[in-house]
Amino acid sequence: MGGESRYEIHQNAYMKLVLHAVKHRNSAVNGVLLGRSSADGDSVEIVDSVPLFHSQIGLLPPLEIALIMIEEYYAEKGLTVAGYFHANERYDDFELATVAKNTGDHITRYFPQAALLLLDNKKLEALPKGKDRRPVMQLYIKDASRSWKLVGSEGGNQLSIKEPSGNIVLLDYLASEKWKDIIDFDDHLDDISKDWLNSELFQ
Repeated sequence: MGGESRYEIHQNAYMKLVLHAVKHRNSAVNGVLLGRSSADGDSVEIVDSVPLFHSQIGLLPPLEIALIMIEEYYAEKGLTVAGYFHANERYDDFELATVAKNTGDHITRYFPQAALLLLDNKKLEALPKGKDRRPVMQLYIKDASRSWKLVGSEGGNQLSIKEPSGNIVLLDYLASEKWKDIIDFDDHLDDISKDWLNSELFQ
């Protein structure tokens, strides 16, 4: 497991996670990251994401059902569950929730370089005022002691958006209220005709 892995998230994977959190502003939400590591283990590419829950966030059975369906679908595309996304219920809460750590621990058993991403509401709120190209998320990775540690702005462990215009596009989607169209696994379990892949979201 490389100690200085870089993490790159594709624009659409990034959008889905942020839009999901914006849609359910008053709830904790979560999602999983799908990706792959480079042959040398120096980088992790997060190609897609799946918004999971906004109401049953701590319940194990729905999570297990979701992970089985997600793993089966993405295995055919050569992608694996490579991390987890979490947004806290309270705007000013920057603690990594127990459910996030536990789910992250589970994922690292199969993908040791797994990333844990936590939405940073302050960065999200500041987006319209600046030209920051960095993701509005905090990156946590497992350290040598097997604990989750927050990655600072220095060092080799970095999270970046693959497309430099990612935050500009995100602001456009927020302005046009695109978040109303996002579907998560909660929605799908309530009505199986709803597409948890969000296939038409960016069309």
